[in-house]
Amino acid sequence: MAGIVVVFDFDKTIIDCDSDNWVIDDMGATQLFDQLLPSMPWNSLMDRMMGELHAQGKTIEEIANCLKRAPLYPQIITAIKSAYALGCDLRIVSDANLFFIETILKHHGLNDYFSEINTNPSFVDEDGKLRIFPYHDFTSSPHGCTCNQCPPNMCKGLIIEQIRASVLKDGKKRFIYLGDGKGDFCPSLKLEEGDHVMPRKNYPLWDLICDNPLLLKAEIHEWGNAEELEGVLLHLINEISSVEDTNNNSNSSQLFSIDCKFQTIPVSSQ
Repeated sequence: MAGIVVVFDFDKTIIDCDSDNWVIDDMGATQLFDQLLPSMPWNSLMDRMMGELHAQGKTIEEIANCLKRAPLYPQIITAIKSAYALGCDLRIVSDANLFFIETILKHHGLNDYFSEINTNPSFVDEDGKLRIFPYHDFTSSPHGCTCNQCPPNMCKGLIIEQIRASVLKDGKKRFIYLGDGKGDFCPSLKLEEGDHVMPRKNYPLWDLICDNPLLLKAEIHEWGNAEELEGVLLHLINEISSVEDTNNNSNSSQLFSIDCKFQTIPVSSQ
């Protein structure tokens, strides 16, 4: 089995939309959502909105059918299945919620390809209402991250550290992290030399990396659409696999393959 852990964000990475906005907009609740957003944390607001939709007579089946229409391109499906077939350990770290993610993955036959989904917990209560809760309970036990990019309900950097610790018993692993948002910057900072981060070009994570490239130890490989994600990811997996036994002696320099200024930027190791 390849010594590679591939960690995917979900919204705007696996699916080409924000699943929360997709449901809110499709259910005709955008105006109320926008009215409440300034006064509530996003995660708490999504729980509130599920209650509002339930009160309006929207069923959990309608929400599920809406999620099944979220855009997920064939190249993403191929990339996931190919990475799995190459022996990679696939995981999701997402600020969406478990019901949304599992509904979409199951619809596309992808749920069994992931060994773990780290996201905000959710469940359907006895009244048929979807409840959504924070991954980190920010009222009783805040995560304490100081990077200024993590929302109060989730620090993905802490989750990456937990994943790395959990897989150490099987030997050193190389990580590939794919994401797009501000919340993906903290886990990118936790990656080590020999790891890889794949930010979506012209999205907040890419902007943050362009502004702070020297803060990262991982190699950076941008992508812009599903086809590019598939190509870059599978190239990296094959490249890592082919040099796995010699990588420890090949870290004298670091190449950033990100065109913040439309060129590659060689940077000496710190």
